[in-house]
Amino acid sequence: MIQALIPAVSGILDKFIEDKDQRAKLAHDLATMAERHAQEQILAQIEVLKADAKGNWFQASWRPLIGWICGLSLGINYMVSPIAAGFGVVIPQADMSVMMPLLFGMLGIAGMRSYDKSKKTDTK
Repeated sequence: MIQALIPAVSGILDKFIEDKDQRAKLAHDLATMAERHAQEQILAQIEVLKADAKGNWFQASWRPLIGWICGLSLGINYMVSPIAAGFGVVIPQADMSVMMPLLFGMLGIAGMRSYDKSKKTDTK
């Protein structure tokens, strides 16, 4: 959101500040402020994840557990149940409208690793 405001604020600076150097410095300060804010948010999220991982086995393994539950439910609903129905076996299906947003959110978080790889960012 801050990134979207930078061009508008820069346009306002053009109208009210006559000195080109001063205007350029303020525009640069605005742009770097937005970048710093984004970096601070990312670093704060990393600290939360580090604290999450330091807990005991039960605390540290809840994300993989949820991932496995969602993945297995997805497999059962869309693979096992239709195949079993062909043989006359009825397997009740889970309500995927609840699990899909959770699964997509987890995959979106995991998708950042793919983004890092595409940008050749070393995260080790």
